[in-house]
Order: sequence, then C-alpha cells, then structure tokens
Amino acid sequence: MKIKSFLLVLIFALTPVMWAQEKPAQTPPPGGSQMRPEHRQHMMEMHEQEMEAMKADVEKMKSSLAQMKANLLTIKDTNELARWRNNVDMWETLVGHMDRMLKHMESMGPDMMHGPGMGGSPSSPPAEKKPQ
Repeated sequence: MKIKSFLLVLIFALTPVMWAQEKPAQTPPPGGSQMRPEHRQHMMEMHEQEMEAMKADVEKMKSSLAQMKANLLTIKDTNELARWRNNVDMWETLVGHMDRMLKHMESMGPDMMHGPGMGGSPSSPPAEKKPQ
C-alpha cells in the first residue's frame, strides 16, 4: 500500500514539471524580429517625432549661428573679435556635426537602434567626415 501511495504522489508531483517542459516559449525575446505591429508602429511614430524635433533644433541653431556671424562685423575690439570668432567656429562645428548626425539617422529610419540579427536593418557605413 505504501508503494502505491508513493507512486500516486510522485505522479501528481511530476505531472506539472512534465507539462512545463512541453510548453514552447510563447513570448518573443526582447528586441527580436517578432515585434508586434502595434509596437512597431508606435516606435516609428516616436522616431518621426524625435526627428522632427531634432530638425527644428538644428534649424534654430543655424539661424542663431547666422546672427552670430552677422554680429562679428560690428565688433571693433580685436581681442573681443577673436573671442567671438572662436565661439562662432565652435558652434559651426557643433551644428555641422548635428546636421550630419540628423541626416545619418534619417537614412537609418526607426530601426536605427537595432543591429543585424536583432530585427533591424544592418547598420550603414558611417557618414564621411569633412576635413577641417
């Protein structure tokens, strides 16, 4: 009788373990190529919003830079002029870099954060650097 009770308990104890091993994984791995269409659409919308905001920032910076360049013509003191020219050069470099990054990000699209094998497109070659 003890053996029958032991076997019965063993069967009930091991049955859930056996079922757990038979069930396939139903949730796709994070960042995988099995992204739900709603999530993908949301990511594309977020990417588009971020790109538009970045474009607006770059255009505003270009406008401010143009004003700074125009103000250079009004500066008479040579030391002050040198300081402002250095400032303009630094901002020109930064705005140029941001503009190149924006174009690079636009070319990659919303999958820019996913590398090959992670559901995204393969990364494109880096943008050509301008000699300075």
